[in-house]
Amino acid sequence: MMRILSLFVVLFLVSSCNKDVVSDDVQVDLDLKRLISTASPSGNYRNFILASEDELDKIPQDIRNPLTAVKVELGKMLFYDTGLAKGAKFSQGQGTYSCASCHIPEAGFRAGAPQGVADGGKGFGINGEGRLKVAQYDESDLDVQSARPLSLINVAHVTNTFWNGQFGGEGVNVGTESVWDQREDTERNSLGYKAIETQNIEGVETHRFEYDQELLEELGYIELFDESFPEIRDDQRYSAFTASLALSAYLRTINSSQAPFQKWLKGDHDAMSYEEKEGASLFFGKARCASCHFEPNMGSTEFHALGVKDMYQRSSFNTSAQDRRNLGRGGFTLDSEDNYKFRVPPIYNMGDSPFYFHGSSKLTLEQVIDYKIAAQSENPNIPNSLLSDKFKPIDITEKERKALLQFLLKSLRDPNLKRFKPDAVPSGNCFPNNDYDSQVDLGCI
Repeated sequence: MMRILSLFVVLFLVSSCNKDVVSDDVQVDLDLKRLISTASPSGNYRNFILASEDELDKIPQDIRNPLTAVKVELGKMLFYDTGLAKGAKFSQGQGTYSCASCHIPEAGFRAGAPQGVADGGKGFGINGEGRLKVAQYDESDLDVQSARPLSLINVAHVTNTFWNGQFGGEGVNVGTESVWDQREDTERNSLGYKAIETQNIEGVETHRFEYDQELLEELGYIELFDESFPEIRDDQRYSAFTASLALSAYLRTINSSQAPFQKWLKGDHDAMSYEEKEGASLFFGKARCASCHFEPNMGSTEFHALGVKDMYQRSSFNTSAQDRRNLGRGGFTLDSEDNYKFRVPPIYNMGDSPFYFHGSSKLTLEQVIDYKIAAQSENPNIPNSLLSDKFKPIDITEKERKALLQFLLKSLRDPNLKRFKPDAVPSGNCFPNNDYDSQVDLGCI
């Protein structure tokens, strides 16, 4: 009888413990949802849920460039096809690069190297880190950016693009109309398209691509253009303009909907570990990360001075202390009050490429976290007195730091970005690069 009673007591205690564990787990999820809801501009944690790539009606888009499946497919092909790189500076650069040369899925749709190099670059490496300058090109000949290319993941939620927010006539650029026509690139804001379309209308020209009917017919694109733009006259349909709209449609579908945090938001509470949930609680609470990263893509269209180094302050191509991009928002608005302030970037898949901030000044997420914990300028041109009011020291323990890192590295990483790559492109070329060194690196020959 005593043995039976003892067994009953043990079973009762085990059952009680299991109920407590389940209860604790449920409470952790409830507490985290409340914390996220508090940080959300809408007051609801579901504000951070992203549409999947096939839910076209739920993806933010330009009413003048509505999303269709065939237009997205066309944009995907154009994005990767090196056969369209016919405007290269020199003959050896023709047909060797694509949009994806600087926005590689495996690198989180960022450049795999500190800078993105399109025309004038050679080689690929594993994830783009092996991109080098072609010897015959001078630095001034390169199609290279003096600020690190931003990720394209969840870009549909960005209302004003670039680190300085210069593209797009709505959002934060309302009231800046007087400076649009002071530079050739931003006068396109007057066209009335949203930021992504506006930037791409400019970008296809800046990055030396060509889209005339003869070339598109040669590469086998005519049918896709016909199906994508039936409303546009034949004599205008096969052009850089329509190509830019197709590219924009594709970019709007690139999302991180398969990241563990997204699965957790949608109800799979086992998608994140307990440590990752602790990190999320820090992100949306004590560490104050969400005070800036509060939009659905975990970025925002706020601009803050963090005092990080510029691209010219590290080994780089075609950069200088005089580059207007070093001024951030002020380089666009021409208002000194905006100097050194840069847009808050989206942060999904941050760990896929080891370069951070506009000047690629940090090489690991650990360094990024430590920099934000200390909240002190590292750029000799930017005194601490100019740093953002939101950029203040953070008091967290080493255990909390590790939990925060796990949330950033694991919970905010979509492991399947390759779903946004085509198996082949109409030209049949190697992609995202087609120079000889890249062909070797990519296994095309």
